[in-house]
Amino acid sequence: MIGTWTPPGAIFTVAFDDEKLTLELVKRTEIPHDEPISWMTFDHAKKNIYGAAMKKWSSFAVKSPTEIVHEASHPMDHDPQASLASTNTRAIFLLAAQQPPYAVYCNPFYAHAGRGTVFAVSPATGALERPVQHYEYQPDSGIHGMVFDPATETYLYSADLKANKLWVHRRRRCQRDSGSGSGPEPDSAELELVGSVDAPDPGDHPRWVAMHPSGHYLYALMEAGNRLCEYVVDPTTRMPVWTRHSWPLIPPGIPGGGKRGGDDEKPMYRSDVCSLSRSGRYLFATSRANSFDLQGYVSAFRLRECGSVERQLCLQPTPTSGGHSNAVAPCDWSDEWLALTDDQEGWVEIYRWRDEFLARVARVRVPEPGFGMNAIWYD
Repeated sequence: MIGTWTPPGAIFTVAFDDEKLTLELVKRTEIPHDEPISWMTFDHAKKNIYGAAMKKWSSFAVKSPTEIVHEASHPMDHDPQASLASTNTRAIFLLAAQQPPYAVYCNPFYAHAGRGTVFAVSPATGALERPVQHYEYQPDSGIHGMVFDPATETYLYSADLKANKLWVHRRRRCQRDSGSGSGPEPDSAELELVGSVDAPDPGDHPRWVAMHPSGHYLYALMEAGNRLCEYVVDPTTRMPVWTRHSWPLIPPGIPGGGKRGGDDEKPMYRSDVCSLSRSGRYLFATSRANSFDLQGYVSAFRLRECGSVERQLCLQPTPTSGGHSNAVAPCDWSDEWLALTDDQEGWVEIYRWRDEFLARVARVRVPEPGFGMNAIWYD
């Protein structure tokens, strides 16, 4: 399933046959016109889709890949200015907890984006129900990506593109009455601040984060720095510590590549997302170009069992600049397949990852306004 950057709102279901290696559009689901979804995610059971939908946070029941039903839309109410048509504040990213309580964590972007929102969901349906907390970053923040520690989902890591730092929050502890005899409750969905660390360079601007299944290593994609930075997680404080290792996400020295910290050359590239393969053995990352005359890039990294980066395996151009997107989405039940979307020309492509080589095996173009944002996999 794939959304769009611009109206009219729609969710597109595209079917990939991994035996015939074919890709086809099978359903265009109309959704509220002014609520195009620039980032979508499933709940833990893949029975609901949650969307960052311009001025709204939305949710949809997934009856089947071709039966997707709108359930709810909620305004951004973390700031009185955020939902006004006169402001450029936009719902940009959300993350659904995979462990109870199954809350959804939402980030706005551009102006008035200094707080995130935690939504409770319906116990019966999983639909977005109500905001239970607006938690603090800082007034000039702009969070574009988050990740929980995979094992326990106790700690939440946020990439603050605008304030150039990484944040760590912890889910609040809940405790039953000592006389209940039932022991501690699961942690609350609400968050409390642990701390933040500045990016290594003033010109980095972290956009995305991913974490190794062990929880020992965090990977931060730097949008302006166009590099992937490796962090080790302090086992006591749970704060990320830069290992002083980084890898390029565009070819070094390429015209328009710029320098971290700024120079007189107009920057022509901005890195996008990073995501792990199903096994946690590989990490993939992408960058985009600021001109349709240029191409974006996709990189692959081999990870050690502990989670540190062993080596960068490839850095190859993508078919287009990527537009707003160029989002890579590894299949979540196999290491073999990745999806790549762009909204320059509206392609969704499937790549096979085999023997540490990346090859495109199928593609389909969807000539709809704003197609395509990130892809989410459903078997």
